[in-house]
Amino acid sequence: MKIILQNLTKEFPARGKKTSGNVMAVDHFSCQIPDGELMGLLGPSGCGKSTTLNLLCGLEQPTEGKIFFGEEDVTTLSPELRGVGMVFQNYALYPHLTVRQNIRFPLENLKGKDRLSKEEMEKRVTETARLVQIQELMDRKPGELSGGQQQRVAIARALVKFPKLLLLDEPLSNLDARLRLQTREEIRKIQKKTGITTVFVTHDQDEAMSICDRIAVMKNGILMQQGKPQEVYDHPANLFVAKFLGTPPINVFSGTVSKERLLIGGQPVLSVPGVADQNVWVGIRPEGFLIRPDGPLECEMNRIEVMGRDISVISTHAACTEGTLRSIISAETAPKEDAKTVRFALKPEKVFLFHAETEAVIPVSGERKES
Repeated sequence: MKIILQNLTKEFPARGKKTSGNVMAVDHFSCQIPDGELMGLLGPSGCGKSTTLNLLCGLEQPTEGKIFFGEEDVTTLSPELRGVGMVFQNYALYPHLTVRQNIRFPLENLKGKDRLSKEEMEKRVTETARLVQIQELMDRKPGELSGGQQQRVAIARALVKFPKLLLLDEPLSNLDARLRLQTREEIRKIQKKTGITTVFVTHDQDEAMSICDRIAVMKNGILMQQGKPQEVYDHPANLFVAKFLGTPPINVFSGTVSKERLLIGGQPVLSVPGVADQNVWVGIRPEGFLIRPDGPLECEMNRIEVMGRDISVISTHAACTEGTLRSIISAETAPKEDAKTVRFALKPEKVFLFHAETEAVIPVSGERKES
C-alpha cells in the first residue's frame, strides 16, 4: 500500500512560563512511500521522527496536512481502523502473558466481520511465529526471553493482524551491537517476505543505510532530503545531511573559491568550474583522500589506525572544523608512522561545496580536476 503525506504538520503547546508560542514537532512534511518498500525516517533525537510515526498510526492528530493510505484519506481515522501494526522501542509486551498469548492478544480484540474463531486465531499465531522464527518459545513469558527474542515477539504481535502498514519506532536501540546487526537483517528479511509497506524510525544512520529502500533525513521537524540511501550519501542536499550520513563522518573544512579554484588553507586543491568567488564549507568523505608526495593538501600526521585491508590516517589541518580529520586509504599506500606531515590528493566526486551561510550544496557545472 502506498503512503502519501501532504504538508504534514504537528504543533504542541509550549509548556512552562518561560516558553512562548507553540513547539513545531513536524513542519510541513511531504513524502511518498511506494507500496511494499521500507522507508527509514532518520535524524537526531527531537527531530520529529517518532511524532511522524504517531501521526501515521493515529495516536496524534495533525495540526495541518493530510495522510493517505493508497487513495483513502485517513487523516482523521481512529487508530484501530487504520490497519497499522506498531512495534515500540521498549517492546511493550505483557509480562504476565506467554509469547503465544502476547501474539494472539490483538486478534482477540477484533470485532464484527473481522472477528476470528479460536482455530483461525491459533493458525494465524502459529504462522506468524514461524515467520519470525520463535515457534519454540511460544509457552515462555517475556521475562524468560533475551532482548532479541522479545523484539521478535513484538514484531510478530504487530504482523499477526496482517497490517497494511508496519511502523517500527527505534526497535533496535535496546539491543547490544552484535544483536542489533543480526536483528536488523531479520527485520529486512521479514519485510521482504511479507511485502508490507514499512516505516522504520532510527537515529542510527548505519541501520537506515543498510536495510532501507529509501530514507528521509529530518532536522527540527523539517524534511532535509529523501531518496535511496546511496543517492543521498553521494549527493547530499546540504551540509547537515552530508555530516549526518557516513561512518566515519565527513571531514569539513573552511575554504574559499577564487577564479574557479577551491582553496583550503590558502592552497589550491581542486578546480571547481562554474562556482563564483565566495567563502564555502568543504566536505570531504574519508574515502576521498589519496596519499601522494606532491598532493596539494598538506596535513600534520597524528597517527595511523590499522583496519586490515585499509588503514585510517588521523591528521590535523588548521582549516578543518574539528581540528582532526580522518582519511581511509589503502594499506599499500600507508605513510611512514614517524612522518611529520602527509600530503593528499582529492577524489573530486568525494568533495562537496556548501554555501557558507545557508549550508545548501553548491553545484559544480563542469569536470572537477586537481588544481
